[in-house]
Amino acid sequence: MIGKLGSVVLDCPDPKALAEFYAAVVGGKVRLDPDSPEWVDLVREDGTSLGFQQAPQLREPRWPDPERPQQFHMDVVVDDLDTAQERVLALGATLLDDGKGERNWRVFADPVGHPFCLCAD
Repeated sequence: MIGKLGSVVLDCPDPKALAEFYAAVVGGKVRLDPDSPEWVDLVREDGTSLGFQQAPQLREPRWPDPERPQQFHMDVVVDDLDTAQERVLALGATLLDDGKGERNWRVFADPVGHPFCLCAD
């Protein structure tokens, strides 16, 4: 091993807004640094974190379009896909692919367009 994973970082136009979206999805506390408003951290109790970096010219991914690839994605494990879907949609996510009920995961885009999956536990 060369090192340990420090954080996963998402580029976005509004770091605070996207951090708050993911705080509602996976939990954690949004940490702002008044000296660096272009960067926001979401820190969870288990020590994992997500970073959000301002990228005003972000060209959002369009899953599954290879011309605008997903760049990264997260899998969020949930107990109930239907309930979780309702909740992320209410937060501003967009359903991209529900698998027509034939699999145990669904693909969404966060409010900025980054794909993420809800996966049944």
